[in-house]
Amino acid sequence: MMQKSTQKLFSLLLCIAAPTLASAVPTDPRDANPVEVGSALPQAQLTSPDGNLLSLHEVAGSQKSILIFYRGAWCPYCTKHLAAVGQYEQAILDKGYQIIAISPDQPEQAANYADEAEFNYSIYSDPDRSTIKAFGIAFETINRRTQTAEIRPVPAIYITDSEGRITFRHFDANYKERLSPEELMNALN
Repeated sequence: MMQKSTQKLFSLLLCIAAPTLASAVPTDPRDANPVEVGSALPQAQLTSPDGNLLSLHEVAGSQKSILIFYRGAWCPYCTKHLAAVGQYEQAILDKGYQIIAISPDQPEQAANYADEAEFNYSIYSDPDRSTIKAFGIAFETINRRTQTAEIRPVPAIYITDSEGRITFRHFDANYKERLSPEELMNALN
């Protein structure tokens, strides 16, 4: 009798937990499930460097955009990549695209990085990781310095059209591998 009650309780708990388990963030970046080309921009929110909360559609929904997801201003691979793309900024703008960089940094950190960087494109913060989760590029890792779990994005680039539809994506679970600016320019053609 007790065993049957335990089985029912376990089944009930599994049904309740299933949605949470299904939306769990993977611990291996290779298990990320990025949003597909042809999809509409997901519903998500970003924080501007001055702390304003904006929807992703307000930021990128009505203009051709390049969304660059990076791990944070602390990551030398990310800052090198952003600087490399920044060298092509005018050519990208001339093609009618805006560049939006998104990291899980806190808004103050994003603002400091934006002030220090040598490019002019927009930098937004995703401190609650909702945007990187919505794009399917979130994974959980242990911070080596603090030994705490944190959610990071798989570095990725998405290109969207003026209707907010994804026309191109690039991501690599190996954070050292990035889309070159030349490859990005080819994707815009």
